[in-house]
Amino acid sequence: MTQSSEFRRYLVDINSALTHQQSTDYLIIGAGIAGLRAAIEAAQHGEVTLATKGTVEDSNTWHAQGGIASVLDKADSFDSHIADTLRTGGGLSDEKIVDIVVHQGPQLIRQLLNWGCAFDMDAGNIATTLEGGHSHPRIAHAHGDETGRIIAQTLIAKAREQRNVNVIENFFTIDLLTENNKCLGVIGWHKDKGLQIIWASNIILATGGAGQLYRETTNPSCATADGLAIAYRAGAVLQNLEFVQFHPTTLYVAGASRALITETLRGEGAVLRDVKGRAFMKDYNPAAELAPRDIVSRAILEQMLKTKSTHVFLDIRHFDKEHFSKRFPVISEICESFEIDISKDLIPVRPSAHYMVGGVKTDDLAKTNIENLTACGEVSSTGLHGANRLGSNSLLEGLVFGRIAGQTAIAPRPSENRRPLIKYEIPHSKLAYLDMPDLRYSLRAVMWRNVGLTRKAHDLKVAIDQIRFWQRYVMDKQFDNPQGWELQNMLTVCLLIAQSALARKESRGVHFRRDYPDTDNQNFKIHTEIKRAE
Repeated sequence: MTQSSEFRRYLVDINSALTHQQSTDYLIIGAGIAGLRAAIEAAQHGEVTLATKGTVEDSNTWHAQGGIASVLDKADSFDSHIADTLRTGGGLSDEKIVDIVVHQGPQLIRQLLNWGCAFDMDAGNIATTLEGGHSHPRIAHAHGDETGRIIAQTLIAKAREQRNVNVIENFFTIDLLTENNKCLGVIGWHKDKGLQIIWASNIILATGGAGQLYRETTNPSCATADGLAIAYRAGAVLQNLEFVQFHPTTLYVAGASRALITETLRGEGAVLRDVKGRAFMKDYNPAAELAPRDIVSRAILEQMLKTKSTHVFLDIRHFDKEHFSKRFPVISEICESFEIDISKDLIPVRPSAHYMVGGVKTDDLAKTNIENLTACGEVSSTGLHGANRLGSNSLLEGLVFGRIAGQTAIAPRPSENRRPLIKYEIPHSKLAYLDMPDLRYSLRAVMWRNVGLTRKAHDLKVAIDQIRFWQRYVMDKQFDNPQGWELQNMLTVCLLIAQSALARKESRGVHFRRDYPDTDNQNFKIHTEIKRAE
């Protein structure tokens, strides 16, 4: 395990005696599928506070176009789903965790259906489709490519039905408060009330992903790796941070924000073509467009380099346009907004950062190495995904481990007089002018260029040196707004990712080293762990 002591413990001054305070039984940080499902579960046992830095609609779940994978067809089997997950995981998936998630999935998806989730149906059953990496059609969708939003709306409504669930929006969690390796609560900032402390018997971290660390990403602006950073500062073990998954196909229109083009299209017959119009995927893998995401992403990148182009194309001209607009309303609307006629035009696409495979290390009960702190969803590393996530297993993991985290975090409410006095002062720093938008863009560009789809030692070392340079005049500052704290969190996690990628001298799953292109099971069939030194 690598230990690092490069960052201070808290980002702001703390004096708990002088800060507005409140208490709760369960504090859940994050409002995606994992956080919402945890809130619903924990609400059966006590008072729940769910805090999110934006609104409950600001999550990767809400924006997820892809579906949720599970064994819902009699022709499918648990063994098949388990085998697909383990094969994609590159030898690092935990078989016990895979078994738990795969077996619990169908029950929880049908529970969502009973709660009113409008899954696409076929003859009275939840309809399923095929996706790359899966050996059987097992991907459930809702309103075509609006699956995430429909699931989120269902869970939000269910959570709001619970009388003892209190939702706090626009609350930025700055840091976890700890004493003797025990999590006691958080210090955060509310846009109307300023600094606040929330004490809790149990804290569930469900803050989502880290796509905004990269210049090209499918993730919304909220995905700035905050949960990874606050867990690291608190002393949690982070695992496998080098494994960052890139989605092969995001709409590429210069100057426009990237929009994900779901891989369900490839599952239903879409063809990737280069700028010369040539279908190229069979040159890279026999499964062609149905190969796992990491293979498709690297193939696209290689073909872009060969043809000296900024993108490739997705060809769906053979699709029925009317059916397509009903089946994929979001993508259809996006294409129309850029005047792309899918019956005549090719869709320009390229890979983008999509999913953080690694995260806060947890066990099969969602527990971290810090007492009273559990983690679930994309911020966690449960062992399900290993070195590479099988498509549509992420919503499934969030659903299953959200419930598990809610079940695990059951304890009595803390006594009011047991709140410790926490005082922390940050040494004065000369306040230099910081162009934070420029710094943020530059950081994301370095990550995209040097710590992206393909990596090598020289590029990783350049990135590490550059990030450390920026840290020297950013990390010592005390900010009073989310933009500053996000930048500090991003700098923290970017360095940890680059260091983890440098340490893994092999290629495995989504981690591809040009200088170590082979998989080295003898030396690296292990998890990369990193923890802040005490």
